[in-house]
Amino acid sequence: MSRFFSSKYEKLIPYTPGEQPTEKKYIKLNTNESPFPPSQKAQEYVKNAAKSLNLYPDPECRALNKKMAEILMVDEDQILMTNGSDEILNFAFMAFCDKNHKAAFPDITYGFYSVFAQLNNIAYEEIPLKDDFTIDINDYLGINKTIFIANPNAPTAIALKPQEIEKILATNPDNVVVIDEAYVDFGAKSCVGLINKYDNLLVTQTFSKSRSMAGARLGFGVASKAIIQDLNTVKYSTNPYNINKMTMAAGLGTLEDEEYTINNCKTVIENREYTKKELLKLGFELTDSSTNFVFAKHSDIDGKQLYLDLKKKGILVRHFDGERISQYNRITIGTRVEMEILINTLKQILEEKR
Repeated sequence: MSRFFSSKYEKLIPYTPGEQPTEKKYIKLNTNESPFPPSQKAQEYVKNAAKSLNLYPDPECRALNKKMAEILMVDEDQILMTNGSDEILNFAFMAFCDKNHKAAFPDITYGFYSVFAQLNNIAYEEIPLKDDFTIDINDYLGINKTIFIANPNAPTAIALKPQEIEKILATNPDNVVVIDEAYVDFGAKSCVGLINKYDNLLVTQTFSKSRSMAGARLGFGVASKAIIQDLNTVKYSTNPYNINKMTMAAGLGTLEDEEYTINNCKTVIENREYTKKELLKLGFELTDSSTNFVFAKHSDIDGKQLYLDLKKKGILVRHFDGERISQYNRITIGTRVEMEILINTLKQILEEKR
C-alpha cells in the first residue's frame, strides 16, 4: 500500500471474488452464475436503452420498481433497487450498525459480511454454525445486534424456514435483521411476506443467480417504508444514479418474462438433484442444498487437491481455505451436459487416486 492509504483501512482484508480466468476456456462451476443467457426480452430492452446513454438513468428506477412491486405484492416504496445485492448489504451496514448496534452473522457464510463490517468500522460477532453446518437460531434470540443471515446460507447451501427466522425477528425488535436471499429461488421460502408484520426485517435479493444477470449487477431490498427511506438516505448520499440504464432495462425485461426465469430455476433444480445423486454414488458427502450449487467433500481426496485436479482438467469449482470447510468444494449447477462432464471427470480423478 502507499504511504497515503488511510490507517483506518490498514487491517482491512478485501473480499476475494471467484476466479474469472481468461487464459483458457473452462467449464465454470465456481461463481454460482446461471448457465442460461438473459431472457430475449431483456436483451431487446438493453439494445433499446443503449440509444439514450447520453442521458442519466432514472434514479428512482420507477418502471423497474413498479413491476417488482407487482410481482412481490408490496408497495413501490417498500423496494430499493441497487447495484447488485452487495450494494444494499453495504448500505445496511452503514445505516443500521454503529458503536451501539454491533453486527452478528454466522462464522461460515458470505465472505463480504465481515469485509463490510471492517470497512465501516463496525464491531461484529461471528456465531459458529453447528457441526452439521446448520444455523442454531437459539444463538440469535434476543442478542440485540444487527443480524445478517444468508438464507439459504453460502457456501453451505442450507436454508432456514421462515418460522425460524420469525423467532429471531420477534426477539430482536430493536435491531434490524437482514435476510440475504440470493439463492431463495432454488428451493427455499422467501421472507418477503413478513415485511409488514416485522418492521425490523430487511430482505435482500439479486438478479445474478436465478435471473441470469450476474454481469449486469442488479439487486434489491424489500422492507418497511421507513427502512427503505433510511437506505435511500444512504444511497442518495453516495451514488444517486447507482443503476445504469442498460441494467435497469435488462431488469425490467427479465421481470416481464418471469416464465423464462421460473423454467430456468426448474431446470437448475433438476440438474442439482441429478448431480447430488451421482456424487453420492461416487462416495461424496453433501449438505442439504436449497441453492444452485452443492457443497461436497470426499474422504479419499483432499478438498484443495480435488479443486486443483479439476482445474487441470478444465473445470473450475470454488474452494475455501477456512479450517472447518477446507475439505469441501462448492460446485455450481450448470447445464446437464456440464454436470455430466463434471461427474465423468470426477470418476477419472478418483480412479487415478486409487
